[in-house]
Amino acid sequence: MLSLFNRLMSKIDGATEIVVRRSAQLHGRRSALAHIGKVIVGGAVLPMLPFDRSEGLRAHAADAEPTDQACEYWRYCALDGFLCTCCGGSISSCPPGASVSKVTWVGTCQNPKDNKSYLISYNDCCGKTSCGRCLCNFNLRERPGYRMGVHNDINWCMAEKHGMYHCTVAAVVGISDAG
Repeated sequence: MLSLFNRLMSKIDGATEIVVRRSAQLHGRRSALAHIGKVIVGGAVLPMLPFDRSEGLRAHAADAEPTDQACEYWRYCALDGFLCTCCGGSISSCPPGASVSKVTWVGTCQNPKDNKSYLISYNDCCGKTSCGRCLCNFNLRERPGYRMGVHNDINWCMAEKHGMYHCTVAAVVGISDAG
């Protein structure tokens, strides 16, 4: 009786395997995609297919000047932190609820429009949790950590009552004599 049962199960297994394999061949993912592709190409969708405009967009993007919400903006040449312009503030003022740090680091950045070098005061805005948006990290002319006034990896909010760092502003404080 047991051998009859085993033979029956073996035949059922074989038949099931044949049916499943044939179904996979006829109705697999590739065949479904092929059928959908035939419908799209042969249907009325053909005139609506897109064409490549990327070359014109790249040329326009190369001509576009970075905004104050992009790390490539000229004032951010020595900035290490989150841009306050992306966090509810402006390029030179902290967002509501944050206060400007009393200590700062200064960088010299060249404005490409007038080719003049400007002194930029990078002030951390403190008192709120980290913004987490628009992180920039430029180390142009950065000095080792033992020269704190020219090192941008310091938490400049450490001198504040609420030492939490939120974002960084980049205020122009003068024109540099070193062109």
